[in-house]
Amino acid sequence: MVALLDGTAHPDARAAFFAAASDDLAATALSAVDMSVRIGSLTLNAPVMPASGCFGPDLGALIPVGELGATVTKTVFGSARGGNPVHRLTEVPAGMVNSVGIPSHGPAGYLATLHPRYAALDAPTIISVGGHRIGEYAPVVAALGEHGAAYELNVSCPNLDRDGTDIGSDPAAIREVVAAVRLVTGKPLIVKLPVLVASIAACALAAEEAGADAVCVANSIPAMPLDAQTRRPILGNVIGGLSGPSIKPIVLRLVWLASRAVQIPVIACGGIETVDDALDYFSVGASAVQVGTASFGRPFAAVEIVRGLRRRSLDAGVGSIRELLDLDAPR
Repeated sequence: MVALLDGTAHPDARAAFFAAASDDLAATALSAVDMSVRIGSLTLNAPVMPASGCFGPDLGALIPVGELGATVTKTVFGSARGGNPVHRLTEVPAGMVNSVGIPSHGPAGYLATLHPRYAALDAPTIISVGGHRIGEYAPVVAALGEHGAAYELNVSCPNLDRDGTDIGSDPAAIREVVAAVRLVTGKPLIVKLPVLVASIAACALAAEEAGADAVCVANSIPAMPLDAQTRRPILGNVIGGLSGPSIKPIVLRLVWLASRAVQIPVIACGGIETVDDALDYFSVGASAVQVGTASFGRPFAAVEIVRGLRRRSLDAGVGSIRELLDLDAPR
């Protein structure tokens, strides 16, 4: 049994968490705090969402999804594909390294099996789209039709036409991808950028100039964990993506640089576990945040951050996160 502060007992943590949402809503008039974020034509009711690959529709039964700004799907590719060989994930100090390889059912498979379950949740669905060639993104978005509230273009994929370098590390390639997708949809476009780029500012600006409505900074960092006993790679794919608290200072810098270069919203993604992590990113220019690795150990993490932001604002007597940051700013 789990007890709330008022002494009410609930049979499990999930029941307690949903009950806490109802009690908090009645007790604190949550609507008094403006948490909304606008991305193109889409208005999110909160500046917190899951990162792609870290939130399946099954979590809708575990957390009050309606408190989040949106859900973000696992990346959809143009054709069905399996993932990388096992072992696919390992913990490291202050984070984890994953090499899942983004399995995909393709657009038709996604629409038949996964999208109805995402669409049934009480939050807008942002569909993540990937490709290994510049020309692969627009056909996927076209195949998805009018489904989804927005698209997140994962340009951190290796470009098979250009020696395997990330598409998102080349501003010219980013422009081509975004411009082509913009021709097939009027829905909001978010471009998710990689970490290892010569200039995050140039990459973000390329996305904006080509018609993106926001950029997400950033994806995981390429890494290679070794087994301490054998000195051999732990992951079946040898390399993977490092995520979690250890990358937060790196991504903070990138968000700061990107937000100074563009006028569109910057969505921060990297090591966000707490309210203070989110506020750190907001203070350097982010308009919203995505929660990834923290959700594996704490599925409620993103919702806890939303509630914490509201509570901090209410306790400070302000009506928005921007006002809260202004109070914290040095005089």
